Amino acid sequence: MIYGDVVIPVARRIFFPPFFLYHFVCFYLTVGLISKTYLSLSFAVRFVNCGRGGLVRFECSNPSDFRIEADGVVYAARSIQHSTLPALLLLIKASDTATQQQWVTQVMLTPSTHSKPQLHRSSVWREFISKDLKEITFPSRNTDSQLKRMKRDWVIPPINVPENSRGPFPQELVRIRSDHDKNRSLRYSVTGPGADQPPTGIFIIDPISGELSVNKPLDREHISNFHLRAHAVDLNGNQVENPIDIVINVIDMNDNRPEFTHQIWNGTVPEGSKPGTFVMTVTSVDKDDPKTANGMLRYKILSQNPESPTSNMFTINNKTGGIITVAAGLDREKVPQYTLIIQATDMEGNPMYGLSNTATAVIRVTDINDNPPEFTAETFFGEVPENRVNVIVANLTVTDKDQPNTPAWNAVYKITGGDPTGRFSVPTDPTTNEGLVTVVKPIDYEISRTYVLTVEARNEVPLARGIHSPRQSTATVSIRVIDVNESPYFEPNPKLVKLEEGMMPESSLTTFTAQDPDRFMQQTIRYSKLSDPANWLRIDPNTGRITTIAILDRESPFVKNSLYNATFLASDSGVPPASGTGTLQIYLLDINDNAPKVFPQEAEICEKPEPNAINITALDGDLNPNAGPFAFELAHRPPDVRRNWTITRISGDYAQMSLKISFLETGIYEIPIIITDSGNLPMSNTSYLRIKVCQCDINGDCTDQQHIMAAGLGTGAIIAILLCIIILLILVLLFVVWMKRRDKERQAKQLLIDPEDDVRDNILKYDEEGGGEEDQDYDLSQLQQPDTIEPDAIKPVGIRRLDERPLHPEPQYPMRSAAPHPGDIGDFINEGLKAADNDPTAPPYDSLLVFDYEGSGSTAGSLSSLNSSSSGGDQDYDYLNDWGPRFRKLADMYGGSDD
Repeated sequence: MIYGDVVIPVARRIFFPPFFLYHFVCFYLTVGLISKTYLSLSFAVRFVNCGRGGLVRFECSNPSDFRIEADGVVYAARSIQHSTLPALLLLIKASDTATQQQWVTQVMLTPSTHSKPQLHRSSVWREFISKDLKEITFPSRNTDSQLKRMKRDWVIPPINVPENSRGPFPQELVRIRSDHDKNRSLRYSVTGPGADQPPTGIFIIDPISGELSVNKPLDREHISNFHLRAHAVDLNGNQVENPIDIVINVIDMNDNRPEFTHQIWNGTVPEGSKPGTFVMTVTSVDKDDPKTANGMLRYKILSQNPESPTSNMFTINNKTGGIITVAAGLDREKVPQYTLIIQATDMEGNPMYGLSNTATAVIRVTDINDNPPEFTAETFFGEVPENRVNVIVANLTVTDKDQPNTPAWNAVYKITGGDPTGRFSVPTDPTTNEGLVTVVKPIDYEISRTYVLTVEARNEVPLARGIHSPRQSTATVSIRVIDVNESPYFEPNPKLVKLEEGMMPESSLTTFTAQDPDRFMQQTIRYSKLSDPANWLRIDPNTGRITTIAILDRESPFVKNSLYNATFLASDSGVPPASGTGTLQIYLLDINDNAPKVFPQEAEICEKPEPNAINITALDGDLNPNAGPFAFELAHRPPDVRRNWTITRISGDYAQMSLKISFLETGIYEIPIIITDSGNLPMSNTSYLRIKVCQCDINGDCTDQQHIMAAGLGTGAIIAILLCIIILLILVLLFVVWMKRRDKERQAKQLLIDPEDDVRDNILKYDEEGGGEEDQDYDLSQLQQPDTIEPDAIKPVGIRRLDERPLHPEPQYPMRSAAPHPGDIGDFINEGLKAADNDPTAPPYDSLLVFDYEGSGSTAGSLSSLNSSSSGGDQDYDYLNDWGPRFRKLADMYGGSDD
């Protein structure tokens, strides 16, 4: 039942730009209350499009309580009591399915104030207010009903602007108005990205008229929408309306071509694939809106190369880009690869309006095992010497049409007959794919002289379904065995012989002979000893009979675990000779031939044992029962042994030594102990136990040992230190001897040469004036005043003469006064001579330091009074013989007769 219809016309004050197909749309809301049942309701909402004729879709904001039909009628989805629903606000949205444009209106439902509901009649609800959210202002109107207009915030519907517009700019989009502009002046403004925020300057608004305009072309691929806020203020800057949101959607245009993610696509497909086999998927992207035809792509194959066996071997899904096979006949051996040119077109593949792009798809046909390996010959031949292993007898070659170096091409060889003992194997050469017939076990010419093998060739993977192995996949291998001279061998090897130790020399042990495997060769065998660590044995070179040449001792260091090993060599007379070795193991049975010894041989005990005992045992080289248990006893001599010590048997192998007395002086004592073993013929031995008696601390440890340990040095360390000291002293001594020898050699070089061999005068040593006195660095004034000469310690090294004597402590030579007199030269020389004769360090030749004073004459005078050859006068030099042995040389040269 319809109680009444209320029609509220709403006029939009949004002016669309001229590129829209319409200028405005009238939106009328018609609400009617319809009673269905008690506590249920329904009403109708009608959309008047002013003759647009487009399809409109309705949506309700509360689908759980209400549902809206395609004709705009809203029904209650469940029973609703008015007591629980004092007021209800519904949003009804209408959407244009073609342009995606939307309109929204509000419906406020409140219960009426009439009496309680009656049966078969619903509660009276009334529409309190209805408003289109896209309207900025609502014109006031008078009505007699209880419906009245209430002020609401204004909502701007989304504004659609196409991208890449060519203008002219600025281009008006919408006019924003407020109801308050009738009685006062307002100013409008917008904020947000695109207005006053980056990117700025895209949208501008006239502050007086409220016209919102776009200032430049938009790019949807850069920014798809803008969210702005519109503000209305008075001249004083006071806000007169709440800010509203303005959404500007950029409408996509087909301005981008499809782009393949890869320019070259690689795919594979097995040969022999059935039609419908998936190969690969190519994809491309379009920056345009994928929800519109601008971004909807379609694919197709433009060309196929080669066109074999047909030109349409593949097809592509025009939407997904998936490539599949559509024809049979893929054969890798004929066509190993296909190249496809793929095209992607937007606008859903429209060839007239859509934009296209191409890419290349390379499809490689992969190999399957559809070609078995085939031998190149039916029979192969080879030969091998006997007893040789890991040698290649024959090479088996095969051919295979499949792709090389793949499991479908790699051959695997198997011996199917002719080798029951498994002496051959056929591995595969990975490079050539040949079968290498190889000997893996020794072949005996005396057993078999020829082998005929049957070999089958297969691939690593089975053949494809429907392919069978041909007869050429099996071949025969004939192998001839070559006889060679084989080495003799001992049987058994090693050979074990058991006997008692102590066997005397020249005793026969056994006969150790070898056999020759060459039955078809007449050869003799000779024997020799190869290894005999203790040199106990001898072997007859013809018969192989082994005898002893020394006593066999089980306790010898060459015997390990009672076994003695000796190795012998057997050589035949073949060409070339062959030899083999055999080992003889002699197991020596023990006899009681070793006396026991005390262990340990050294021990320590305190002066005052409290108690202090020593546990001892015995060492016996023999084995049980020729060893323990042992009997321990102290010797009777010296008598103080039994007086001071006692021994107590703990077990069959151990005894305990202890002091009888309460105190024993510090020292080292050697205690003789008689030990007897348990052999069939017992053996006794007196061993000495070295006991160190020392002072002990409170812990029972020797104090002197503690001192040594505290020093941190053991015996080895002390010996090493002493060795280092000795070596250091030897080095020092050698250095001193070397220095003295070098000093003597230097002095010997300075001595005059034997007069018999050298006729040079010593005075030549002082003839070093060169071209004259002017070019020398000598201070000749010192020749006149020898007492003012500088000491050798401060003389410059550069003017030292070669014949100058070494630096030694100078003797007390006579010193001349500062006022020399020519008559005192003789006295001066005599005094210097006496001092030189008594000076052990003086050289046996003239010294400038002693004989450099020649009086107060000319500085260019002679440097020596001995240079008499220039005086032209006769002078007797025999008096030089009286000056001592050092001047006899001069006496011989200048004295004597004229001869």
